[in-house]
Amino acid sequence: MHVPDGFIDAPTSAVTGAVAAGALAVSLRGARRELDERTAPLAGLVAAFIFAVQMLNFPVAAGTSGHLLGGALAAILVGPYTGVLCVSVVLLMQGILFADGGLTALGVNITDMAIVTTVVSYAVFRLLVKVLPRGRRTVTAASFAAALLSVPAAAVAFTLIYAVGGTTDVSIGKVATAMIGVHVLIGLGEAAITALTVGAVIAVRPDLVHGARGLQQRLKLRVNGELVDAPTARPVPAAGAAGSHRKLWITGLVASLVLAGFVSFYASANPDGLEKVAHDKGIDRKVEKHASSDSPLAGYGVKDVSDARLSGGLAGVVGVGVTVVAGSAVFWAVRRRRTQDVSPVSTGV
Repeated sequence: MHVPDGFIDAPTSAVTGAVAAGALAVSLRGARRELDERTAPLAGLVAAFIFAVQMLNFPVAAGTSGHLLGGALAAILVGPYTGVLCVSVVLLMQGILFADGGLTALGVNITDMAIVTTVVSYAVFRLLVKVLPRGRRTVTAASFAAALLSVPAAAVAFTLIYAVGGTTDVSIGKVATAMIGVHVLIGLGEAAITALTVGAVIAVRPDLVHGARGLQQRLKLRVNGELVDAPTARPVPAAGAAGSHRKLWITGLVASLVLAGFVSFYASANPDGLEKVAHDKGIDRKVEKHASSDSPLAGYGVKDVSDARLSGGLAGVVGVGVTVVAGSAVFWAVRRRRTQDVSPVSTGV
């Protein structure tokens, strides 16, 4: 659903850019409360994993494919604020390095694919977790439903943005019907990937899954006549937790590299939902050349490498590497700022 340059006019793109900038500022502040020494490295890995899985277009209908958006997955694994940042890092890397998603449309893409999907999915997820029986299966089931609804929600958001600032005269009703219809199908793939991934992480390290926190009732102690939460011990010894965390991170990175560097070659070559609708309805009549079209990685291939399998694989590996480094740098900085904010102030004697 990456919107290219030329679909949305300049004023609307500027407004969505301002919305995206404001949301990112809020998310940077909110992520300080979500990230700690264990989850900050995981957040960088989540961004890289989303990049890798987005390269795996899957067929959803005749001549149409879909791919993961990632907002639900990121929000449930590392928190909604950090989730917005994860998807935004991916979109930025894709736009600059791979010419995927217009640079003038970056605000549109962040608003649609990062903010809307994360907010909608996490709201649905929290509602379901509250009303359903507490447990790991509930988290997985809620993840499926939240991801499923987040994709058509993004399609609705794009339709509304296009209704305000679309550059072609196309019936909004036809655009809405086509976008929502195909993205409901794509949502099924999104839901399956999200539920499987969340379930896999919960199986090995439930303490690292933001959406699984609080599944067990915390022990209460009475202090001075008031009930307070007792300190929570780690589920495994510190040394074991560190080793388990490191193993999870390495496993996730290897999986991302394999998906982007090898499995992506077998992804569907059909246009994704937005591309298909844009072509069929004439939305793409004023599409503009991407500013990064001359990038050596444009189109998810390495320039001057003639072998398609090798070219795409190398591009995928580079993309995962750049994304995990960029994401980790962002989340390390956020975590460091949090540490500074909570550091005790020396009062002197």
